[in-house]
Amino acid sequence: MRIQLFLTGKTTDPRLATLIDEYQQRLTHYVPFELVIIPEIKNAKSLSQDQLKTAEGEAILARLTPAMDVLLLDEHGREFRSIEYADFLQKKMASGKDLALVIGGAYGFSEAVYQRANGKLSLSQMTFSHQMVRLMAIEQLYRAMTILRHEPYHHE
Repeated sequence: MRIQLFLTGKTTDPRLATLIDEYQQRLTHYVPFELVIIPEIKNAKSLSQDQLKTAEGEAILARLTPAMDVLLLDEHGREFRSIEYADFLQKKMASGKDLALVIGGAYGFSEAVYQRANGKLSLSQMTFSHQMVRLMAIEQLYRAMTILRHEPYHHE
């Protein structure tokens, strides 16, 4: 079982990229983990929001396998406290399926991506930049792994 975090476009803020790299290295000590970067759509500025979501959706779907458990990071998704999230991930890992966490583009996901998903997660009811969400998602994965191992990173 491995976890993949799908990102649409590169992380442009070098400070965030450094932190994401750090958490990626930490995570690999617990679980096979990979960042999957979906390249930005060419001529995106000439596309409507729906056209852009469709193009990004096709690029995402092309990288997912039928056997993956796909969870979208979405504002309407299920929210967890960190310990609940760790328990949720433990159950997902026990299934043996690869887990794909997907962060969409600025306008969200196409209907085809929603149809493919097995569920939706929300990091908060607040709105964050897509660049920040990347860091928060990977940090929460790391936090969940330390909770499952009873390591002192997380404090109750």
